[in-house]
Amino acid sequence: MISAPEHRIAVIVFDGISPFHLSVPCAVFGDDLAQLGVPRYDLVVCAEQIGVIPTLSGFSINVAHDLSAVYSADTVIIPAWFDPEQRPSEVLLNALRAAHARGARLVGLCLGAFVLAEAGLLDGRTAATHWVWKDDFTRKYPKVNCDFDVLYVDDGNILTSAGTAAAIDCCIHLVRCDHGADVANRLARRLVTAPHRGGGQAQYIEQPLPQSVGCDRVAQAMAWAADNLTQAIGLDLMAEQAAMSRRNFSRQFRKATGTTVSQWLLSQRLALAQRLLETSARNVDQVAHDAGFTSTVSFRQHFSATFSIPPSAYRKQFRSSSLAAAVKKSE
Repeated sequence: MISAPEHRIAVIVFDGISPFHLSVPCAVFGDDLAQLGVPRYDLVVCAEQIGVIPTLSGFSINVAHDLSAVYSADTVIIPAWFDPEQRPSEVLLNALRAAHARGARLVGLCLGAFVLAEAGLLDGRTAATHWVWKDDFTRKYPKVNCDFDVLYVDDGNILTSAGTAAAIDCCIHLVRCDHGADVANRLARRLVTAPHRGGGQAQYIEQPLPQSVGCDRVAQAMAWAADNLTQAIGLDLMAEQAAMSRRNFSRQFRKATGTTVSQWLLSQRLALAQRLLETSARNVDQVAHDAGFTSTVSFRQHFSATFSIPPSAYRKQFRSSSLAAAVKKSE
């Protein structure tokens, strides 16, 4: 968790970069997070050479920092590479290797995964990139396990994402890891985007109610369930709310969401538990009850299995300092 305002994020630009892809990390990490009660990031845009860099869109940008910024950055981001068949320079690859060796967090957005793979940093790891380049990626980097069914992959200190919209998801996820779900959700609202779109990843992801699930009655049942998570809700009760048979509702639900009712309910309860742990003074037993878990033991097991951290440790990591005294007293 970031505790000081000098956490530096270096975003690497290069000849032929897409301005839109560059704008994603700049929009997310360049936001004034002080308005959300946490330190802002020290965002630096850098390139191999200081000066004018031509973009894919026909205009140029003026870059004031060279790759020395990478050597002092806590997080290094490489946006979508302009041509997967064009090998990055050894200067750039060595800068990324050095950053990784000293423990910096590396992020390859969209085709930026090709650059990290070319540096040998993804060997033996799981990674994501744009599905259009699936065959090219697997051919060039057979030592990388590429998952094309997810929006992004968080593999510890290296993250990779699919296309442009998925890059937004990945960057919001990084804010969530650094500052917690509440800050990430508020930032997402300011950016007019979802906190996360479903993509099979569980790392600190809050699964929102889909904007459209293709069936009004299913959507209504989901909205009702989200507002009544303390109840013993299951497939039968949701089907009843939708005025549908159990079988038909289950089929329509999976078609609309790509998951089962029980899995969706669990993700909703865990998301609510995250918010309660971060923003309320309720103790863990109360959080388990208010999030609709049958027992505190069950809650602890599901939370730890999903987020790889116990509820109490999660609270210590992400709760606001103003709640500390109240939580300590209640527990």
